[in-house]
Amino acid sequence: MSLVLDCRGPRLPRVLHWGRALPHASDADLSALALASLPATVPNSLDTPASVAVVPEPATGWFGLPGVLGHRDGRHWSPLFETEHVGLHDRGAGEGGEVAVLASDTGCGLSLELRLDLTADGVLRMRAALRNTASGWYTLDGLVMALPVPAEATELLDFTGRWSRERDPQRRAFSAGAHVRDGRRGRTGSDASFILVAGEKGFGFRSGQVWGVHVGWSGNHRTYAERLPTGESVVGGGELLQSGEVRLAPGASYETPWVYAAHGDGLDEMAARFHRLVRSGRGGRGGPRPVIVNTWEAVYFDHDLGRLTALVDAAAEVGAERFVLDDGWFRGRRDDRAGLGDWFVDETRWPDGLHPLVEHVRARGMDFGLWVEPEMVNPDSDLARAHPDWIMATEGRQPPPVRHQQALDLRRQEAYQYILERLDALVSEYRIAFLKWDHNRDLIDAGVHEQTRAVYRLMDELRARHPGLEIESCSSGGARVDLGILECTDRVWASDCIDGIERQAIQRWTALLLPPELIGSHVGSARSHTTGRTQSLSLRAGTALFGHFGIEWDLTAASGEERAELRRWVQLYKRMRGWLHRGLVVRADHPDPALWLHGIVSADRDQALFSVVAMATGARTQPGRVRIPGLDPHQRYRVNPLAPGDSPGTTAVTPNPWLAEGVVVTGQVLAEVGLSAPPLHPEQLLLLHITKA
Repeated sequence: MSLVLDCRGPRLPRVLHWGRALPHASDADLSALALASLPATVPNSLDTPASVAVVPEPATGWFGLPGVLGHRDGRHWSPLFETEHVGLHDRGAGEGGEVAVLASDTGCGLSLELRLDLTADGVLRMRAALRNTASGWYTLDGLVMALPVPAEATELLDFTGRWSRERDPQRRAFSAGAHVRDGRRGRTGSDASFILVAGEKGFGFRSGQVWGVHVGWSGNHRTYAERLPTGESVVGGGELLQSGEVRLAPGASYETPWVYAAHGDGLDEMAARFHRLVRSGRGGRGGPRPVIVNTWEAVYFDHDLGRLTALVDAAAEVGAERFVLDDGWFRGRRDDRAGLGDWFVDETRWPDGLHPLVEHVRARGMDFGLWVEPEMVNPDSDLARAHPDWIMATEGRQPPPVRHQQALDLRRQEAYQYILERLDALVSEYRIAFLKWDHNRDLIDAGVHEQTRAVYRLMDELRARHPGLEIESCSSGGARVDLGILECTDRVWASDCIDGIERQAIQRWTALLLPPELIGSHVGSARSHTTGRTQSLSLRAGTALFGHFGIEWDLTAASGEERAELRRWVQLYKRMRGWLHRGLVVRADHPDPALWLHGIVSADRDQALFSVVAMATGARTQPGRVRIPGLDPHQRYRVNPLAPGDSPGTTAVTPNPWLAEGVVVTGQVLAEVGLSAPPLHPEQLLLLHITKA
């Protein structure tokens, strides 16, 4: 992709082009592009038309959302910045580059630093810093950045959701006016817009240009798309500040979180850019993603050493590599009404501490992980009774309780230090490899700017003390999934719902931003704890296979046949995770919404793993062909069903012949013609392995 900025003249940079690459454009071509981009002057408009800057300014004649919202005692609410310096760091062909801009408005007493970084992965990162250069205080109410999109972007896609149904897509026309998505929950939120995408009419995974933005911030945030009647259209976002939450003293500054933007021909290409960015930023952290067994849906709060050691044995039998003890291990914790904040092992339940369990876990060849919720406190806890002033409150009042808990004010150094030392002590004593870091309530009636920064700082400091420690971002399931928290963590828990059908959708859309190895996905019991549906092990495990595979099931209650089949799935995951977690995520657009196809193609395109999933009953007797894109069009491939996902239930009297024998075709045939799909029963999954012939 290419980003063309016009930095000439005194005004802030304007984006002339953000989209498909212009690899051969000369300086003369870019000057011509700037000239060709100027609109005509029309009646009742500016005498000299001006394009919108990356920080939109009403003083230039922009009638949309201002980039800077703020004032100095009712004055200086409309700055007009003049560029003082533009610096360019070109990293070389194919490596991207960075533009740094310094601008100021001496009349308002403000300076603005912009950083626009086009990464080698094809993702644009934008950040702004506003400094108060005058002698009085300046109240900042908002600072957002925006990018123009062309007139061809006529549709919008973003997301809403709720607990156990996160990242639920919604599409609409991109019409005149502002489509503003504000997250005010003090965390990213189950209903977060996640990614806001503007695209050509009818865009899909493999077709239509799309322009997407994501705000990498785990607190209150704003994402928006705006189209003016004059024709200008932008997408953008930033942190959403409470009024008065940020007041800049003389010389003080505020820096926005990163706003990420990516273009693609189809959603898959946009997602691939985000995946490359995320992977390149992790520096090889973590190695192969271990198979996790988590105890939550197995035992809930019923912590008994004998029961848990039996679960450890069953976990080892199926091939697990990490055992995670969930909620219920700490002082006074028998349900969700008490104990949060008292991060000491419960002496009555664990008289010898967690050592007997941890030693048994390690003896069976697994490492040990622990659930914590450090940002929260139950009023019924020793911590709350000793330090009621550590509970986050506004105007001296506490917000309504959620799950019988309140938020701990980590802006207070004493509270922050207490949590850091308790976590440090636990990780040290038990040599903990993994923390499932939960956050189970919205922050109601709260200013969360400094709280969010404190959480990031807390995670970073704990990891600095324990360099091998991995942290999962869990928040009522998937309510804190963003690129801000992922700078501090190693994976996200996508949802508390591990129903196979619901997870197909949740993981499908979470993967617009995150590569599969960062999306925690577990195999639950046959009957889902959150939906009550009963599903085959093939659907449940075949869904988890396309994420960071784990198990959340009382394996001691599973039959021998179930454990044997689960072990086969674990073995398959271990055999393939090396290339699956470096591969290209591919999704096909199929005309029947009941039939979904998705997969991962290896980086060298010598093999691929795909699943065909019947989400519901189809409208027709025969589902028709499914096209399988993403492979080398000139290479011949063999396509075979792959055990143990090779025997889904179907309505077929005799199966498709190619299923029994396999078939050898070119990548071009797979992408352009496809294969005749089997008539699957609803909620069934077929696994296909594609290898070079």
